[in-house]
Amino acid sequence: MLLRVASFPTKTSILLPFFCKSSNALFFHSKRCIYISRNYTSMTIIYNAKNQPKSLVSMARKTTHFSTTSAEALLQSSTNMGNRISRKKARRESPEMILRVKLDMCSKNGDLAEALRLYNEARANNVQLNVHHYNVLLYLCSPKSDSGEEDGEDFVRLDKGFQIFKQMRIDKVEPNEATFTNISRLAAAKEDPKLAFDLVKQMKDHGIVPKLRSYGPALFGFCKKGMADEAYEVDSHMIDNGVLAEETELSALLRLSSEVKREGKVYEMMHRLRATVRQVSEETASTIGDWFRSKRAAEVGAEKWDVRKVKKGVLEGGGGWHGQGWLGKGNWTVVRTKMDEAGVCQSCGEKLVCIDIDPEETENFAKSLAKLASEKEARTNFAKFQEWLQRHGPFDAVVDGANLGLANQHTFSFPQIMRVVNQLRQISPTKKFPLVILHQSRVSGGPAQHPNNKKLLETWKRAGALYSTPQGSNDDWYWLYAAVSSKCLLVTNDEMRDHLFNLLGNSFFPRWKEKHQVRIKPSNNGLILHMPPPYSLVIQESEQGSWHIPTVTGDDLETPRQWVCATRMRSHE
Repeated sequence: MLLRVASFPTKTSILLPFFCKSSNALFFHSKRCIYISRNYTSMTIIYNAKNQPKSLVSMARKTTHFSTTSAEALLQSSTNMGNRISRKKARRESPEMILRVKLDMCSKNGDLAEALRLYNEARANNVQLNVHHYNVLLYLCSPKSDSGEEDGEDFVRLDKGFQIFKQMRIDKVEPNEATFTNISRLAAAKEDPKLAFDLVKQMKDHGIVPKLRSYGPALFGFCKKGMADEAYEVDSHMIDNGVLAEETELSALLRLSSEVKREGKVYEMMHRLRATVRQVSEETASTIGDWFRSKRAAEVGAEKWDVRKVKKGVLEGGGGWHGQGWLGKGNWTVVRTKMDEAGVCQSCGEKLVCIDIDPEETENFAKSLAKLASEKEARTNFAKFQEWLQRHGPFDAVVDGANLGLANQHTFSFPQIMRVVNQLRQISPTKKFPLVILHQSRVSGGPAQHPNNKKLLETWKRAGALYSTPQGSNDDWYWLYAAVSSKCLLVTNDEMRDHLFNLLGNSFFPRWKEKHQVRIKPSNNGLILHMPPPYSLVIQESEQGSWHIPTVTGDDLETPRQWVCATRMRSHE
């Protein structure tokens, strides 16, 4: 038995016009409701008629109720969507949003004049400015450069910036970190680092945690003026707030300490550079060289020292430094040099050391790496890989298959991976296959379909030496975790500098990479494995008091890395 009910009850007929904002919308919703009632309702009735015979009256009531509920739900959904669209449109067309868009364009173009015109116009029209509006204006009022050379135009910009900040406070607009940083820059540009530092201190009253950039205007301002004690106070404030100085800040403090002849602070900054930066920029290398060539550097240092105490300091520090202060007296010889393959300085003949990594640090790093990977990857996929690794590992080496297969190639090369795998197997103490990590797409399509490559992949699979990462995954997490957890070599030319690796921090990871990364170099005879150096690429202080500072110039792959070698002309016997 077939029955169709396509009528709307009185209640829906009354409500429908109120939900619709136009005749077109009314027509659209009417068509939708008729479609539902004609098609979906009829199907329901046919089903009921075949399986559960009921009276026509009861079926009509049930169908009418269904049509009423469905129509009202549909109309309510459409109304909510319409309201959301209206609210978005209202926000987009509000004076505040229009001002924001225009100010952002001024910021992009560096157009202060137009920004100030918009600001004055907005105030005249009683447009309510928020923290973003003010921050853009303050940013545009900041000096164009940090040269410190100001002209009349710069003074106008700075004064206008302070006026805007004053108005912001009058309007009781709550500042944020960007606000304080911008106004601190204005203060430093007016050569008032004290005000810049006072502004940083005020951030705490507003519940704002300072960032490294927040301290820059005050710190560099004090350094520029030669105000050492004040600069050290800023540095202490940074440490107290958990803000770590980077190379630019440490280099500025080292230069200042050298200029004011505070050798103890120079020594401190040298070791903080060692712990934080490892390889220094050319600018920092120049600053370090200037210190060692200075008259003060020749005058300071112990002529006699406790050798046992120095050796103990080296042992407790893990090697490469002792921390007992400047050793020896007399002028320094400062030269640019390089190291041979064994880590022997080609200038003074001293052999650099390989600084150990604490096994506990490695374990903790592996755990934090697994946690990060599980957050970024599908948790089940990475957990499955960890289980697989426990069954088949540990390995003596891990190969970043994608990086190696494309090294110096236009197309993906499995034979190239095979040759490196065979080399690694030959030098392995266990003669075990290294683990090859490849994305699923690499092992299922393209060159992988070639018979020889298929046979090669099957060989690796049978040996438990191939893992294919699933679709949608980032294989970087997999090969890095495998190498760290196996405490083994990692073969890749990936510099590991992108955002993924930035998540790992700059404390342990650079040290681990330096000791475990095997890079590959093309040659006429194929790829050459460039093993990790037998010494640490970090500032080293010897037991005799000499210093070796690695720079960022050179990479020991294409060109030798440059080092600064500083030794006393008269050494301790």
